[in-house]
Amino acid sequence: MRSASAQWPGWVVFVALLLGGCADPHMAELDRDLAALRVDPGSVDLPPLVDVPTITRVTYDQADLRSPFMARRPEADAAPTGSAELAPDLSRPPEPLEAFVLESLELVGTLTVGGQQTALIRAPDGEVHRVSIGSYLGTDFGRIVSITARAVQLVEVVATGQGGWIERARQLTLGADQEQNIDRRG
Repeated sequence: MRSASAQWPGWVVFVALLLGGCADPHMAELDRDLAALRVDPGSVDLPPLVDVPTITRVTYDQADLRSPFMARRPEADAAPTGSAELAPDLSRPPEPLEAFVLESLELVGTLTVGGQQTALIRAPDGEVHRVSIGSYLGTDFGRIVSITARAVQLVEVVATGQGGWIERARQLTLGADQEQNIDRRG
């Protein structure tokens, strides 16, 4: 059995050979070339500088006009002002289908229960609700005014942005892609 001290000289020889192999034989030549460049760097041929162009000033006389990046405002008389009398009752507790935008609701069927027309509306969460005339749905205070075999008509109350409210007739038909929008201003 060999002792640890007997293996030591072989290990040292291996490391010495490994480090000796990392030496660059051309290092002395590189040092000579760098010393020669430091003494005489030589001249570098640079291309001539380009003439700086002269810039003529242009006056901008369109500053007082409408920016092309801003939407056009409708004429004051063209925008509906609406009526404050049409304002929705904000103290009324909201119904479950008022949490969803109208476009996300789907009419899946209509029923006649006790002589009264009712509609089945599917919410985006998959739950089906039974509604009747006078029920509210959609985020724009939509109130159901009529239910037929293939459609539900409702009237929404929408703010004009000028302190007034207008009514807008909307319709949900069987099949979600057939929702129609009919404006009626009041």
